[in-house]
Amino acid sequence: MPLETFLALVLFAFTTSITPGPNNMMLFASGVNFGFARTIPHMLGIGVGFLSLLIAVGFGLGALLQTVPVVYTALKFAGGLYLLWIAWKIGTSRSLSDGKTGARPMTFFGAAAFQWVNPKAWVMAVTAMATYTNPDYYFPTVLLVGLAFAAVNVPSVSTWAGFGSALREWLSVPVRLKWFNITMAVLLVASLWPMLR
Repeated sequence: MPLETFLALVLFAFTTSITPGPNNMMLFASGVNFGFARTIPHMLGIGVGFLSLLIAVGFGLGALLQTVPVVYTALKFAGGLYLLWIAWKIGTSRSLSDGKTGARPMTFFGAAAFQWVNPKAWVMAVTAMATYTNPDYYFPTVLLVGLAFAAVNVPSVSTWAGFGSALREWLSVPVRLKWFNITMAVLLVASLWPMLR
């Protein structure tokens, strides 16, 4: 892969990883509600889950979904329903978690599994593999695409958890937290619109 193509790939990976979407909205809310340290498994789960999805798409899953589009449609709507449930949980949360209450952040495995039904993750994976792989050197370029995303994904998404964590003290006022969580729930639902059309 030429250097300019690899740099374009890194820019694509960074831009798609750091822009608002379901993962980043959930991490922002988790940073506020649970703090940065308790959100780390969620961040790492996103990185590992997306990398596994990306590699699977590169090695044939993307072609299968183009052949059987009903499977892709079912995945999109399953992901959409799951995001609506997450939005409901965020929107109805009214207190910051100190680790002693029953509320828990998303787990590593939950975040990793979520990538497989996250509509934005599918769009990113299919686009990256269609755009940046070279048919003459397919195996190494699939791995390079995975490497580029692995290098930028976790640092990018952790920014959102960090922003949320920084707002934690200001949002310890119940009325502010209530409206923040409602706003985040609405934004999470809104992030679905471009992907479910």
